[in-house]
Amino acid sequence: MIQDVTVVILAGGQGTRMKSRMAKVLHRAGGKALVEHAIDTALEVAPANRVFVVVGHQADAVRAVASAAGVGSIHQKEQLGTGHAVMCGEDQLIGLGGTLVVLNGDCPMIRPETVRQLVDLYRETGSGAAMITTDLDDPTGYGRIIREPNGDVLAIVEHKAATPEQLHVREINAGFYCFNAAAFWKHVHELRTDNPAGEYYLTDMVAILLSAGHRVTALKIADSSELLGINNRVELAAVDKIMRDRKVRQLMLDGVTIERPETVTIDKDVQVGQDSILGPFTQLTGKTIVGENCKIGASCVLENAVIGDEVEIFPFSMVSASTVESKAHIGPFARIRMGAHLEEGAHIGNFVELKKTKLGRGSKSMHFAYLGDSTIGSKVNIGAGTITCNYDGKKKHQTHIGDGAFVGSNSTLVAPLEIGAGAYIAAGSAITHKVPEKTLAIGRARQVVKEGWAPKE
Repeated sequence: MIQDVTVVILAGGQGTRMKSRMAKVLHRAGGKALVEHAIDTALEVAPANRVFVVVGHQADAVRAVASAAGVGSIHQKEQLGTGHAVMCGEDQLIGLGGTLVVLNGDCPMIRPETVRQLVDLYRETGSGAAMITTDLDDPTGYGRIIREPNGDVLAIVEHKAATPEQLHVREINAGFYCFNAAAFWKHVHELRTDNPAGEYYLTDMVAILLSAGHRVTALKIADSSELLGINNRVELAAVDKIMRDRKVRQLMLDGVTIERPETVTIDKDVQVGQDSILGPFTQLTGKTIVGENCKIGASCVLENAVIGDEVEIFPFSMVSASTVESKAHIGPFARIRMGAHLEEGAHIGNFVELKKTKLGRGSKSMHFAYLGDSTIGSKVNIGAGTITCNYDGKKKHQTHIGDGAFVGSNSTLVAPLEIGAGAYIAAGSAITHKVPEKTLAIGRARQVVKEGWAPKE
């Protein structure tokens, strides 16, 4: 982090080519909104109080993302170009001084290391501005970088204005800039709108600063994919694939086994411990953390889940916003959601659902159960077909089951309810009142057998 650097992220445009009701920068790649990726990069370069997102189209929604990340925002009421976007923040930015970096909110793959290299080049050369460039095999439509013999930037020539010789130049302007803040604010109002779009282009600051006697330098990077911008959903999908492929590759290099890696979906912020195994078609999203020596079966979905060491989750199970401690077993076809918590060694079997429920150490619910809004102690057995009736039509109610209790199959537990430690619930019971410790509760009608009844008509 560089203390005197201010980063402005351009995120005010509508992105009409996305053909979406949602602002372009809110579309997601690698599990995060495009603008979130830009904010993440900025926060590794500058302090949060010197990072600003320019908001315009759907300003409140984009501003909410910025606020959640702890960074500021600049309101661009009218979208009149990239230069205008930065000028809208003049009152907030001009007093900060130092170095001004401009990033694009729809370019999610730029690395913090690259931005730091840009700042270093700007400082080492004493430039008024520095920019990021790259070589493209087909630079058609891009502004060409024309360099001085010493490597400094002489000009940016737009494709339509380029000479035949200049059209052979493959080095293009990528739209990422680093400015001497004092020089920028001194000259920014020299930008003009005498162009077909009638907008203020940040690109024109290069010519303005050169005319004012400032040196302009350029950092050419080899990996042009870092600079990919998103204009439509085809490009969004391409960038999402690159991000996810890189994430999968890094996890495997870090000691995670991924079966059929081309089939899995893993978000950028996911963490997986060494020697864990991920089956085909697994999805690990949000801020999911998986410990070491875990086995996540095929087609499991883990969303913002925290999974301890040596946990096994069998195929087609889902864990969402919940915690699973070490050595627990889940599934197959299980659903754990909304703050559920499995303690060490707990077992959840097929077609069991937990919602806002804590299942104690070594406890089991192995078949066809719904356990909602419950606290279940250690070494409890929940029989097949058991449900907690936690909703009375207006409110949710709690069920508490003590350590070592045994709940027979097909039991209906009507909350609010407390079952004491060591208590037994007879199979097929509907339990509506407190069950003391170490007692047997039977809540079912007495069986009646009527001889010879079946043949009667």
